[in-house]
Amino acid sequence: MKGITRNLTPRNLVVLVFGLTLGILISLGQGVFAERSEDRNLPLDELRTFSEVFAKIKQDYVEPVEDKTLLENAIKGMLSGLDPHSSYLIPEDYEELQAGTSGEFGGLGIEVGMENGFVKVIAPIDDTPAQRAGVEAGDLVIRLDDTPVKGMTLSEAVRVMRGAPGTDITLTIIRDGVEKPLKLTITRDVIKVVSVKSRMLDRGYGYVRISQFQSHTGENLRDAMTALKKENGGSLKGMVLDLRNNPGGVLSAAVAVADAFLKKGIIVYTEGRMDDAKLTFNAKPTDILDGAALVVLVNGGSASASEIVAGALKDHKRGIVMGSKTFGKGSVQTILPMENGSALKLTTARYYTPKGSSIQAKGIEPDIVLDNVKVANVDPTDVDGLQEADLTRHLQEELLDDEVPADSVGKIKEGKPASKKNSKNGDLATEDFALYQALNLLKGITILQNARS
Repeated sequence: MKGITRNLTPRNLVVLVFGLTLGILISLGQGVFAERSEDRNLPLDELRTFSEVFAKIKQDYVEPVEDKTLLENAIKGMLSGLDPHSSYLIPEDYEELQAGTSGEFGGLGIEVGMENGFVKVIAPIDDTPAQRAGVEAGDLVIRLDDTPVKGMTLSEAVRVMRGAPGTDITLTIIRDGVEKPLKLTITRDVIKVVSVKSRMLDRGYGYVRISQFQSHTGENLRDAMTALKKENGGSLKGMVLDLRNNPGGVLSAAVAVADAFLKKGIIVYTEGRMDDAKLTFNAKPTDILDGAALVVLVNGGSASASEIVAGALKDHKRGIVMGSKTFGKGSVQTILPMENGSALKLTTARYYTPKGSSIQAKGIEPDIVLDNVKVANVDPTDVDGLQEADLTRHLQEELLDDEVPADSVGKIKEGKPASKKNSKNGDLATEDFALYQALNLLKGITILQNARS
């Protein structure tokens, strides 16, 4: 025994202790984990392989590596191999996530995901440095300043993009249809996301833009509707709900927004393996628009919570969905805090519309399709190159036995709109063609309703 002790270097001792500890945990935990395992057995051979790899890295890698770093990387790899939306959040990342959902944080103002090792822009957030600099939905970020994105995790890339207000960062971007990479220098700022904006489009017709779903978005929507009714001197004839380039957000906020226009029925339900992942959300008997016509604008940057709202209003025939097919993110991520201050962002369920259709990798098909619409000067709607179905390891769509892709009831083709220079007269058709079409549709519906009454 003494001979064995003399031959143990500090490095070998660490490896031996880790191996013994892992073996003890496997032995003690087998009975506990077996109850939650489908085959009621732990993968002992794979765990032994993991222990062997850990030991070889500790012993043979060219530079010393801390145990914490190795184990964190192992956890990150385990989660990144599941789907594009599951990840391990170290304490700093967890704090940033909480700051983002509160509506104020420092950075550029873009919702991003990871694809093939690069950062993909899902949507720029309204009135942020990224949007003003010309970042578009579907852009592929390949460099952050002089640092290649390849090899970074999404959390690491986000951490680089966020920084002190007033500092600059240069994004090197590949854009579909543009031959050479673009370099955009953006000045970081404190991002204060105003999730709800509203105005009158015409007498009797209101407009509400939701840029992101935050904790108080439902309340803010109701306040905006009250203000619009007051400005109009009473009730509204119709309203446009603009969810274009809205990347999603808090589930409860999406439920609250859909509930504001529905009097009864299911808004959305979720299905997962665990009982607490099986939820159903129902509407309360109040419609803040009092049954007036509603048009919902969507595009390829409308994701997650936006698709829940559009799907619920479409299935209940409460609103006409207009635009282009949505992103197709129909999975639920649950934040599971850990004892060390970190957290798991884990995909735990799928969203289903009231009629039982999965949104995942399929999106919401508009009732009226607007082809090749370019909104204002940022042109954020042309995002055919980025859909949930394009992401590596995305969850597959689910179709019912008799389900087929929904046919659109109309299709409008439109060329490139006039330049902003020609819109000084406030012509909505040249400023925002999709919104112009939505307003015309509202007026047509109102005429039909009046003719029938």
